[in-house]
Amino acid sequence: MNIVDSSGWLAYFADEPNAKHFLAPLTDSASLIVPTVIIYEVFKVVLRESGENDALQALAAMQKGTVVALTASLALAASKLNIEHALPMADSIILATAQEFNAALWTQDLDLKKMNNVKYFPKK
Repeated sequence: MNIVDSSGWLAYFADEPNAKHFLAPLTDSASLIVPTVIIYEVFKVVLRESGENDALQALAAMQKGTVVALTASLALAASKLNIEHALPMADSIILATAQEFNAALWTQDLDLKKMNNVKYFPKK
């Protein structure tokens, strides 16, 4: 199982240099987990920068994976990760979801670099 965080999705949609690192997990929709907070973050950025049509296309691509809503148990786990590692809220939710599903977390986010089962690629 894999989760590509918002930075990876955005790199992919913008065809940034790091997009190639996220291609494999993003094209394996059977193994792709998409927390709803990622849908929020990616849709917002694409809507702001490229318009509603592109944002809706991004949404359609993200929904090819298994969308996971924020549940009470995930919120509690994310809260604990937030306190333990001083992570931002969205990163805590994404990491908690990855841990719940034993998924690799693919990211460009420095805050997540040293976490277990994280595939980190520095932003170029």
